[in-house]
Amino acid sequence: MEVKDEMLPDKLLIHGGRKLNGTIDVQGAKNSALPVIASALLLCDETLTLGAVPHLYDINTMKQLLESLGAQVSFENHHMKIYVPEKISYNASVELVRKMRASSIVLGPLTARCGKCLLPLPGGCDLGDRPLDFHLKALTKMGAEVELSHGSIITSVNGRLKGADVRFDFPSVGATQNIMMAATLAEGTTYIDNAAKEPEIVNLADTLRLMGADIKGDGTETIRVIGTEKLHSAKNTIMPDRIEAITYLLAGVMTEGAVCVRGIDSNLFSAVLDKMADAGVCLDIFKNEITAKYVTPLKNTSIKTMPFPGFPTDAQPQFMAFLTKAQGISIVEESIFNNRLNHVDDFNAMGADVRVTDNIAYITGVSSLHGASVHSFNLRAGAAMIMMGLAAHGDTIVSDLKHVWRGYENLIPKLRSLGAELEIYE
Repeated sequence: MEVKDEMLPDKLLIHGGRKLNGTIDVQGAKNSALPVIASALLLCDETLTLGAVPHLYDINTMKQLLESLGAQVSFENHHMKIYVPEKISYNASVELVRKMRASSIVLGPLTARCGKCLLPLPGGCDLGDRPLDFHLKALTKMGAEVELSHGSIITSVNGRLKGADVRFDFPSVGATQNIMMAATLAEGTTYIDNAAKEPEIVNLADTLRLMGADIKGDGTETIRVIGTEKLHSAKNTIMPDRIEAITYLLAGVMTEGAVCVRGIDSNLFSAVLDKMADAGVCLDIFKNEITAKYVTPLKNTSIKTMPFPGFPTDAQPQFMAFLTKAQGISIVEESIFNNRLNHVDDFNAMGADVRVTDNIAYITGVSSLHGASVHSFNLRAGAAMIMMGLAAHGDTIVSDLKHVWRGYENLIPKLRSLGAELEIYE
């Protein structure tokens, strides 16, 4: 099933003030599925089969991108099968790439597989500066020539990429994924130092190993990849979505209810659970099931977004929404993206008390929020605005939901199953 624009509403009317209670099964992780799908481009006349792939707008965009490059992709009931023929294109579609920033993840695989790549500068959420410098410098060190021309990145290599010692100034998730994939088909050994440690890196490395790659150290700051001439068909499963789980847990507590998420390990987001506990949330944590329950007025706490295992930037807007109901003054420092606090004005329009200095937000808790007409500035801010509407008294209209559908599968029926009252607003 493809997720198409006309299937997705642009506005929601939320009748707030209802407590959320119940259980949610966690979807496959968008942030893991996209690079894992892109890794299929490393194959030649082989097939990658994936389970637990979420039905999301971004996933459909990536599917279309691979198809435009020559792959044959079937996608039904969370199962995706990707056959990559011997001959594929290295020229990524401008229209598709500019729909989402994660399209840049095809840069490494295409350069390694085809010896070249033409990638229009990607689009997606406006979160501030997210340069591709790390990706390009590393590919250059591996023997690729890089050119920027007419809004596109052009890479080329004479023969195969060469193994190299690569060190990132910052543990970039996208750069780590791109270079790890590129290194699987390079001559010799590549070391990636100051690599990202996110669980999504491990899920990608597991997939590449199943395809025949020799990778060690994923999940640590140093990854070693010994290149090979060819990878083979494989099957794997996409890991559960920790950001979706966090969103529903926080929404339950914020509405003074209790939500259980099933099918996920608490170790994937222990930094967030620790901060929830600091704020007075009652947590029941089992092997693959977590329940967050409101039992007492929430207390203030402070967070700073950091690379894994720190507090994830993708959970920052939702946690800030949660803190608007906490007593006292909480502090949120955004250290990853320089434009990820632009939802604050809409928070305040709903009765929150948030002020921002540079990339630090100071949240003074309020006893109640009220409905308003607000916007979804990006994927995670959109989820946060929906949370605000669920917790507010009265009705809230959230617009520009195209961002939200990029990351949350079946959000409307899932929220309704928890007791939310909302409807598509025409």
